[in-house]
Amino acid sequence: MSYDKPWISYFEQLQQLKDRGLIVTDDERALAYLERIGYYRLSGYWYSFRERTGAYCPLEAEGRKKFKRGKTNHLTLDSFKSGASFQQAVDLYVFDKRLRLLVLDALERIEVGLRVDIAHTIGRLDALAYLKPELLHSEFSTVIDQQTGLTSLHRWQEKHARLINRSGEAFIQHNKAKYGLPLPIWIACEVWDFGTLSHLYAGMRTEEQDDISSKYSIANGRVFASWLRSLNYLRNVCAHHSRLWNRNMLDQPKKPGRGEAPLFEDAWGNGHIQARPFIVFCIAQFLLQTINPSSSWWQRLTDLLNDFPDLEALGLNLKGMGAIDGWESWEWNIGQ
Repeated sequence: MSYDKPWISYFEQLQQLKDRGLIVTDDERALAYLERIGYYRLSGYWYSFRERTGAYCPLEAEGRKKFKRGKTNHLTLDSFKSGASFQQAVDLYVFDKRLRLLVLDALERIEVGLRVDIAHTIGRLDALAYLKPELLHSEFSTVIDQQTGLTSLHRWQEKHARLINRSGEAFIQHNKAKYGLPLPIWIACEVWDFGTLSHLYAGMRTEEQDDISSKYSIANGRVFASWLRSLNYLRNVCAHHSRLWNRNMLDQPKKPGRGEAPLFEDAWGNGHIQARPFIVFCIAQFLLQTINPSSSWWQRLTDLLNDFPDLEALGLNLKGMGAIDGWESWEWNIGQ
């Protein structure tokens, strides 16, 4: 298919938004935002402002698998809801930016803590445990992908090698020069990113997984592995400056054992909550209680959420991010 939409100027972009019903009270300021942030990045925020129809439209729906017989099929229109404004979209964008920065702060602390946990746990087996299939889970280390001809461990080791080779850290260069490769895990892990950590954890044997997860009061290491995958997904969203506040979480965390995370354990009974980021914010706070018990992160998150733009007239609120009823009154140090 050829792409036939023409290039249009910033002024034409703004006029198009006006024509579709978006209120613009300051043209000069709106044009500045379009030039600095971009139409399509901002469109991720005003998309929720657009009108929707519940009427079934055969021509529009033809060939679309998402339209199911017997259900109301909502079509998102180009026109905006009454009262929607350009400034509201900017306010939501700014809120989302602040949210990403705050989430990255939590994830940095969790990442550093996990490096120590993983290096200490499998490092006691062997300084080079990450290179030895017999010290990792067999599905990770010996099962060959029939399409690539590689094991998951092979692919992981390729990424590990790239991180080591491109690192300019003085301690990496010193140890390579003095001792050569490979490096012991407690040194090598310092250049791993969150994805590298979570993938290696997923490939560890169950006994080592459980050793680490139990430190965080989660008995099942496979549940904990799903939590790390969700946190890594969250980290990638934030690192790429993508929309976060009502993101559909592709990597959803598994439910912990009964009584392990009582404040939010009922969240797994709600499909909307499971698919939104708030539950992963709860997981981040849950882990921070062990990593940094004195952290004020949840209070800072609470302050930010209380500063969510007033978009009730457009039907938007914290429910869009999967906020759990009663979260404002949670006492994290009780029952955790």
